[in-house]
Amino acid sequence: MVDERFSGGMVRRYGPAMPTGAENTLDNARTVVLVEGVSDQLAVAALAARRGRNLLAEKVFVVPMGGATNIGHFLDRFGPNGANIRLAGLCDEAEVHVFQRGLAQAGLGEAPTRAELESRHFYVCAADLEDELIRALGTATVEQILDAHGDLTAFRTLQQQPAQQGRSTAAHLRRFMGTRGGRKIHYAPVLAGALKPGRVPGPLEDLLDAV
Repeated sequence: MVDERFSGGMVRRYGPAMPTGAENTLDNARTVVLVEGVSDQLAVAALAARRGRNLLAEKVFVVPMGGATNIGHFLDRFGPNGANIRLAGLCDEAEVHVFQRGLAQAGLGEAPTRAELESRHFYVCAADLEDELIRALGTATVEQILDAHGDLTAFRTLQQQPAQQGRSTAAHLRRFMGTRGGRKIHYAPVLAGALKPGRVPGPLEDLLDAV
């Protein structure tokens, strides 16, 4: 089981035991949105807030799974063989096959193509959430955000590493987001909140429209 507590209208994953109160609330959910990690959860929360939405009040709960490979457990918990709650989700491009297999095994039907997966309200980030946000904002804007948060010097240091030579600035930024624990979680809502109208990545826009 998973301990899922509420934060800003969302559900955050903390540990192995789910308190009875949280479990009952989730059982009364209108929609459960399954995402790979807390950074995805917080990005969705930030974008929903910008739309003036209160997902908790709408009984829409975004649940981070602690990795795509855990989807089977969550589909069993919330899918047709469990609470039978309406489901949606967000995954990285590399994890599409994991989501497809999980949906089929949970009795939600085959989805052999990305279009069929998205027709079931499971949307795909190319290549991942950070990549989508960096491309939508542009590398110059992301560097300005790093500077405002005191991380630009550390980023420049990473760019000088031999392993990073010949790679694009966008690739450097993606690498930087994953080099220290908590950095993705810190920057996901910041980057999402900096998006201009009309520049929200398609998978995130489609997900919010669906729920």
